[in-house]
Amino acid sequence: MITHYFRTVKDDSLKMIPSVRNGVWVHAESPSEEELQQLAKELRLDMSILEDAQDFFEVPRLERTAGSTYFFTRYPYSDDEEDMDTAPILIVVGEAFVLTISIRPVAQFEALTSGQVTLYTTQKTKLFIKIMEMLTQSYERQLISLRRAVHKDRVKLRNIGNQEIVRFVSYEHRLNDMVAAVLPTNDALKQIMGGNYMQIFDDDREFIDDLRIDNDQVVDSARTLLKTIQNVRNAAEAILANNLNNRIKTLTVLTILLTIPMVISSIYGMNVALPFAEDPYAFGLVIAVVVVAVSLGVWYFKRNEWL
Repeated sequence: MITHYFRTVKDDSLKMIPSVRNGVWVHAESPSEEELQQLAKELRLDMSILEDAQDFFEVPRLERTAGSTYFFTRYPYSDDEEDMDTAPILIVVGEAFVLTISIRPVAQFEALTSGQVTLYTTQKTKLFIKIMEMLTQSYERQLISLRRAVHKDRVKLRNIGNQEIVRFVSYEHRLNDMVAAVLPTNDALKQIMGGNYMQIFDDDREFIDDLRIDNDQVVDSARTLLKTIQNVRNAAEAILANNLNNRIKTLTVLTILLTIPMVISSIYGMNVALPFAEDPYAFGLVIAVVVVAVSLGVWYFKRNEWL
C-alpha cells in the first residue's frame, strides 16, 4: 500500500494527496512488486536497492545513487504473537521527495501522520531527522520496559525457575538485536554529518548530533542491561547448582541412615545360629542397636554440616 503525505509551512495540517508532487512524503507499507516498480519509475530510483527493503534481515547501511540517498535502518515493533524484535525500514531522500518503505506496519509513524508531531514534508532533511527521532525514542521506551522486566525478575532470584530463565534468554536476544540495529545506524548518521549524502544545514547538524548521542546512550544502556542479565543468570545458575548439591547430599545421608537398620535386620534375618537368638529380649536389643547406630550417624553428619 502506497500513501502520499504533503504539508508546507503554510498548511495547517498534514494531508494525504493522490499522487507524487514536489515536497511529498511517500510511505509504502508491504509494497508488491508492481508497486515497487511504480515507485522506481515515478521517482527514478534504483529498483535493486528498493528490493533490498523487502529483506527482513537487511542490515542498516547508507548508499547514494543518481542523486538519491538510501538510508537502511531497523525499528522496534511489538506483536502479541511474537517477541519484540526489529524490522527493516528504508528511507530514501531524493531531490524533491522523501520515501519510506517497510514490510511491516510502523507504529512510530502514527504520531507523525495523526498530527501529534508537527512536520513539513517539503523540509526533507528535517523530515528525515524527525523520522529517526521517533525510531530512537521507541528504542528508549522498549529499553525502559525491558529494564523494568529484568529488575522485576531479579527480585525473585532465589525462587528463579525455568520460566524466568527462558525470559532472560528472550531479553538477551532483544537487547542484542537492538544493539546490532542501533550501532550501524549511528555509523551511517556520522557519514551523513559530512554533508556528502544530503544537504545538511547548521541547525540540522545539531539535531543529528543530538540523535547520535541519544543512540549512543541506547547502546550503552542496552549493554549495561545485558551485563545485568548475565550476572543474574550466573547467580541463578550458582543457586540452582547449590540447591541441587544440597538435595543430593540430603538424599545421600538418608540413604546411609536407612542402610544401617537394613544391614542389621538382614543379619538377624539369616537362618543360622545368632547371638541372643533365644533371648526373649532379642528384638528390643536389635532395635536399641539400630537406634544407637542411626543416632551416631545423625550426630556425625550434623557435626560435618551434612544435615
